[in-house]
Amino acid sequence: MEQTLVLIKPDGVRRNLVGEVIARIERKSYRVVALKMMHADLETLGKHYAEHLGKPFYEPLLEFMMSGPIVAMVVEGHRVIEGFRKIAGTTDPTTAELGTIRGDLGADQGTRVVQNLVHGSDSPESAAREIAIFFPN
Repeated sequence: MEQTLVLIKPDGVRRNLVGEVIARIERKSYRVVALKMMHADLETLGKHYAEHLGKPFYEPLLEFMMSGPIVAMVVEGHRVIEGFRKIAGTTDPTTAELGTIRGDLGADQGTRVVQNLVHGSDSPESAAREIAIFFPN
């Protein structure tokens, strides 16, 4: 069974959307097999976003992700990586399709980095790497 890392970012937690995001995942028949709420530290986020080091949005992204608690989940199911990314919608909440998490619940807040509620791994390799960062045991 394929697994993916899903993060509910600080804006989603702050807006009390944790239950809504999990409900959408479960309605798609995926299973949450690990879940925790946490304050992500600089070391964890540095590993997670290492590919973006040096890009202009890197520092604002880390600041945003440390601005409040996040919910980290391992979600399991057949083709779950592709499926969750479809549920999440495109990264820009302004243009994300209605019916997706970002399209229904997100809005561009005009901040230094787009606050788009959720993260989902983009490949099996990324999923394995990201799950190991947030769930090392």
